[in-house]
Amino acid sequence: MPDGEYAPSTVPWVREEVEHLERTGTGLRGRSVVLLTTVGRRTGLVRKTPLMRVEHKGVYAAVASTRGGDRHPDWYANVLAHPEVELRDGDSVLQLVAREAVGAERSRWWSLACTVFPSYVDYQSRAPRRIPVLLLEPRPEATQ
Repeated sequence: MPDGEYAPSTVPWVREEVEHLERTGTGLRGRSVVLLTTVGRRTGLVRKTPLMRVEHKGVYAAVASTRGGDRHPDWYANVLAHPEVELRDGDSVLQLVAREAVGAERSRWWSLACTVFPSYVDYQSRAPRRIPVLLLEPRPEATQ
């Protein structure tokens, strides 16, 4: 797990979803959500972010959509700076390493993400940027 002091989100809905996920292992309103734990790139504080669950064969996609906003979410920069992350999926807590998907690989994962959560299509149509997709994979030593 990323070490350090935990700083809850200042965004009320994010804080509420994180608290619910930690308490129950499930998303609010029945949503299929995972909990991403990262380290802040500037502060070094532990941050927790709920993300839609997009998984295939033990690899997860973290879609940096910001609901179609004009800038990448803060967690995206945190993960690029500190790619070792923790992901909670229900009762499972996984130590993973992040990398950005590009090219055909990104296209495949983007398609899967839009199948799982169709709102991503609308988010991309509103966003004045290409929404990044990060892949969260088991650490190499964890697969040996």
